Amino acid sequence: MATNKEKRKYIEKLKSKYRLNILNDQSFEEVWTMRLSRLNVIAFFGGAAILIIVLVIALISFTPIREFIPGYPDGNTRRNIVVNALRVDSLERELTQWKNYYNNINNILRGGEPLSIASKPDSTVKYKEIKFTRSIEDSLLRLQIEENEMYNLSVFDGRKTKSNISNMLFFAPVKGVITSTFSLQQNHFGIDIVAAPNEAVVAVADGTVTLSTWTLETGHVLQIQHDDNLISVYKHNSQLLKKQGMRVKAGESIAIIGNSGELTTGPHLHFELWYNGNPIDPQKYIVF
Repeated sequence: MATNKEKRKYIEKLKSKYRLNILNDQSFEEVWTMRLSRLNVIAFFGGAAILIIVLVIALISFTPIREFIPGYPDGNTRRNIVVNALRVDSLERELTQWKNYYNNINNILRGGEPLSIASKPDSTVKYKEIKFTRSIEDSLLRLQIEENEMYNLSVFDGRKTKSNISNMLFFAPVKGVITSTFSLQQNHFGIDIVAAPNEAVVAVADGTVTLSTWTLETGHVLQIQHDDNLISVYKHNSQLLKKQGMRVKAGESIAIIGNSGELTTGPHLHFELWYNGNPIDPQKYIVF
C-alpha cells in the first residue's frame, strides 16, 4: 500500500508545474517566463535525443561518411569486389569449357563420340537492352568522309593507265538536230541541239556530278566530271534529275531538255566538252 502511494506521489511530482522566469538584473523586470514540469523536460530532451540519433543514422547510411567507419568498404573496394566476382565467373566458365574440350579429345581417342558443346550467352549482359544506334561522333565522321570523297574520282577509278580521248566511247546527250556548231572565234564553246519536247538528256560517259544549279543566263545547268580530266556541261534544261555529288553512268538520264535562261532562243540543249581545261568540238568524238 505504501508502495502505491510512493509511486503516485512520484508521478504527481513529475507532473508538478514549475515556473522559469528570466529577470532584468537591474530593474528586476520580467523578460521571459515559461511553465515547466519534470515530465515536459524529460519528454523534450528524450525526443531531441531520438531525433539526433535518427539524423546521425540517416547521415551515415546515405552519405559517403559511412566509408570512414572502420571495417566498412569504400567505393574502390566494392568495385574491386564486383570485378573479381565477374573474373571468377569467367574463369569458372573457361575451365568448364577446357574440361569439356579435353573430355571430347579423350572420347575421340577411345573411339567414342564427342559431346556437343553448346555455347551459352553471357548472363551478365542484357542483350535486349543493347541498342545499335549511331552516335553523334559517328554521324559527324561519316558526313566528313562523304564530303571529302564526294568529288574524289580516284575512289571509283581503279585503272592504272589513262586512256586517250580518241579511244573513248561516248553516248549522245540527246537525239536531235544541231542548229549551232562549235566556234572558238564566236566564243561558242559547245553545240546547240534541238530535240523533241520533254526529251531526256543523258550522260555521255561515267562520272560524278560536280555542278547542279540554276543561273540567270543559262538556266538549269548540270556539269559532270569524267575520267582523264574530261568535263561535260549541259545547259538550258527545264529540269535537273541529278544532284551535286551523285555518281552517274553512261547513258543515264540526268535532265530534261528545256528553254531556261536568258541566253536562249527556243527549246534546245547547249552541250560542251572540256578536256584538260580546254573546250573541244563534241562533233569530233560523238555521233549525233
